[in-house]
Amino acid sequence: MKDHFLVEAIKEAKLGLSEGGIPIGSVLVRDGKVIARGHNKRVQEGNPMIHAEIDCLINAGRIGSYKNTVLYSTLMPCYLCSGAAVQFNIKKVVVGESKTFPGGKEFMESHGIEVIDMNDQECMDLMTDFISNNPELWNEDIGEL
Repeated sequence: MKDHFLVEAIKEAKLGLSEGGIPIGSVLVRDGKVIARGHNKRVQEGNPMIHAEIDCLINAGRIGSYKNTVLYSTLMPCYLCSGAAVQFNIKKVVVGESKTFPGGKEFMESHGIEVIDMNDQECMDLMTDFISNNPELWNEDIGEL
């Protein structure tokens, strides 16, 4: 059975895709409850900084300590988002997959973050299909243009 919070992150990814954006979603969990959610909005808002995890953290607002939170993302966070997890002292990050993008796993782990990769097929399919259909947009997102 799929992790409930990963399912919520996937819903965010699909929402982003339905808006014409990049299908990456994120939720922030504390005490077994989603306290914030977000998705990649780079296309929708024309802002290169609004990755899914950043959008999620913005939507969380000022919550004080992040030490007792878990950040979920459908894709391994890039260095920008990995840096945010380190900066806010998030201790655990759960990701849907890292096959389509390896991201900053080692960076997060080197700063004491537990990173769990679920190798989720639905997350892989979302990204594989998107990258295949939108290679220029994807390369822009990861800074490869």
